[in-house]
This record gives sequence, C-alpha cells and structure tokens, in this order.
Amino acid sequence: MDRRVVPGCDGRQEPVAERPPPTRRALVLNATFEPLGIVSTRRAVLLVLGTKAETVHATDRMVRSPRLHVPEPSVVRLIRYVAVPHHSRVAVNRRTVFARDGARCQYCGAVAENLDHVIPRSRGGPHSWENVVAACRRCNSRKEDRLPSEAGMVLRSTPVAPRHRVQLLALSGAIDASWTTYLGELRELAPAVAS
Repeated sequence: MDRRVVPGCDGRQEPVAERPPPTRRALVLNATFEPLGIVSTRRAVLLVLGTKAETVHATDRMVRSPRLHVPEPSVVRLIRYVAVPHHSRVAVNRRTVFARDGARCQYCGAVAENLDHVIPRSRGGPHSWENVVAACRRCNSRKEDRLPSEAGMVLRSTPVAPRHRVQLLALSGAIDASWTTYLGELRELAPAVAS
C-alpha cells in the first residue's frame, strides 16, 4: 500500500496509508468469442503471458514489472475452446434478479429495493426465476402475502429465467465500454464504464 505524508495535529509529519486502486477487470471470451466470465486484470495478464489467451482489446494503461511492460487487457480470448454446459441455470439472488429486471419494480416501474415472490412462499410458491421479481418497497408492502390479482396489481412482464450471460453483468456491476461488442443485447442492462 502506498504511503503519503500529511501534517499531524501537533505539526509533525505523519504517514497515511492510501487505498490501493480498485481491482480492474477483464472479460474472458471462449475461442468462439462467446463470453465466459470476468477475471481480474492480473489473471488476464497471466493467461496472456502463459499463452492460454490472446489480448483482443487493451486499455491505454500498462502492467509493469522490472523486466516486462504489457498492455493492460480489457478483453481476452482463450486459445483453446472450453466446453460450457448451457443447461445450467443462473442462481436466483438479489443481484441477478435486479440485473434481469433492470433494477425496476415489476409492478409500478419505480426503483426496486426488494425481491417479491409472485406466488407467496407461504402459499407454496417456489423460489425460482419464474416466481421472483424485483419490487419497490411500496408495492411489496401493498401486495403483502397475497397474489397480485388479490391485491389488484399487474406484473409489467412475465418473469423468466435469464440466459447465462446476465450473470456476467451481475458479477461485474457495470460494463466496460470495450465489452459491448461481445455482450450483445445485454449492453443496455448495466451502466457503461469508460476504459
């Protein structure tokens, strides 16, 4: 951790630890340019140096060592194809449901704060993609332990299980501008971050 010196209360100089920069991330693509995951920049550099991946897009920053200067990768593509099981489902949790629903209440369109089970758990409703939606606090309180029809509420869209790529957005929080080409229709779901 870097240290800087600032004047203390009594006029003496005191060292103060500075926070390290946030961990940068890189998008990992399969050999077929299909998004696989998001890794730290350090891991992406190791994949490139180990000839397991090639840099598709690099930022203007450099990763430096005493003997080597490497452009910081933003997108890397694996050299060999990795078989990915497409039948696996994305976990149902707050982060992934909010990513699927665009962080909007599925009853009124306001900013979502909670998860709501369309068919309440107390009535045998499952905790599944088809039964969980993002909801604002007001709508969640209004609906309580009832079905939407009993509360006089209508869903804006039918909840469905997302494709696996939504998990990438959920894990990343925001999309790097250089990733948009590879993420397809998901680029509208999360805010872009400049590289």
